[in-house]
Amino acid sequence: MPTRTPEPTTVTTRALAPDLARGFMLLFIALANSHYFLSGRPVLGGYPQDGSSLDSAVTWLIATFVDGRAFPMFGLLFGYGVAHMVRRQADAGPRAVRRLLWRRALALVVIGTLHGLLLYAGDILAAYGVLLFLGAWAVRWKDGRLLATATLFFVLCALPGDDSLSISADPPDAALLPADALTMIVERAQVTPWIALLGPVGFMCPFMLGLWAGRRRILERSDRYGMLLRATACAGVGAAVLGAQPVSLMLAGIVPVPDHATLTLIGPLHDATGVLGGLGYAAAVALLAHRLGNRRGTVVEAVAATGQRSMTCYLAQSVIWTLVFTPFLLDLSADLTVTSTAILALATWTATVLLARHLHRGGRRGPFEVLVRRVTYGRRRASTGLQGRPVTPFNEVSAPSDRVDGRAEPRSVRGSCAAPRNLT
Repeated sequence: MPTRTPEPTTVTTRALAPDLARGFMLLFIALANSHYFLSGRPVLGGYPQDGSSLDSAVTWLIATFVDGRAFPMFGLLFGYGVAHMVRRQADAGPRAVRRLLWRRALALVVIGTLHGLLLYAGDILAAYGVLLFLGAWAVRWKDGRLLATATLFFVLCALPGDDSLSISADPPDAALLPADALTMIVERAQVTPWIALLGPVGFMCPFMLGLWAGRRRILERSDRYGMLLRATACAGVGAAVLGAQPVSLMLAGIVPVPDHATLTLIGPLHDATGVLGGLGYAAAVALLAHRLGNRRGTVVEAVAATGQRSMTCYLAQSVIWTLVFTPFLLDLSADLTVTSTAILALATWTATVLLARHLHRGGRRGPFEVLVRRVTYGRRRASTGLQGRPVTPFNEVSAPSDRVDGRAEPRSVRGSCAAPRNLT
């Protein structure tokens, strides 16, 4: 049977929920990553402990709703998008599908490694690539095996231990804040491979759940899976908020720091319930997207455009962190507070939203989305359909809905833990 590699999904066939979820979660990524650069005073969980009352309040908010809650949702959407790619390759054999996924994985590893060396030591793109090299074999697994693997890795990440960043007292190291360019390359060359290899451990649970959900297109079919989505949203976000409190109250200075044995319990609790929170956030955004339907105003369109260009926008954040915090550039890591850094993160995210909206209105894709697509599909297929403005993000979660823009879309012929700093 001849191998078929269909063209990338166009904007007119994209479901709103995954794009909107990624667009919003990029704000959480910015909030979660930026405070780890703060230095010059004692820190705990990446937060300076000598701030004002306002800093304590901001710390509580971020530790409760953001830290460890965004990366599981991206892992879920990553798996969801892989399931979509496999479905679109329904006429190709397993070997052809694996080659397609491995090409995308290779592009992520190369771009992520360069990103980790030159911009941000906590890169996640290479970890996604490593995960996809392994996950390419899992796309043919039965549902029971996917769910069992997800459960296993969830339990592993919930086991007591002192590796959680939420309880770490380590200040920013030379890989995050290098004194000069040579130190930057040397230090990050040692850190980046470890993050790429260990990062998939934290991603594995949501990734497997994403494969399972993507087969059913749960995020796009809120009318059919509404009860499941509502239960997941309420239980997931509720568990994340409650499970965060022992760490959040400690980081905010409301309760004293407990002994080491207690820390080894509440750190993994914060991380494990964060996985549930990520699932809950994804479900909540899916319900919101269903409620919005085709009523997409300027803000919704702009945030969705950001999600469509999530790789470019994610890398743009790192450019800002590099300029602002690097010691041989602006060197503001000792001057900014938790509050001012949160404002910087919000401003950075807003700038990427405006950039994405500008590209969307001009019918242009993000440059890194173009690059990854060309590696995955080849130059001709990656550039087809420009009138439809194909814009797929780095994690390829552009699953088409059953009805888009009021027109019925054809269905597929047949279906087929303690994380690094930026994995929060």
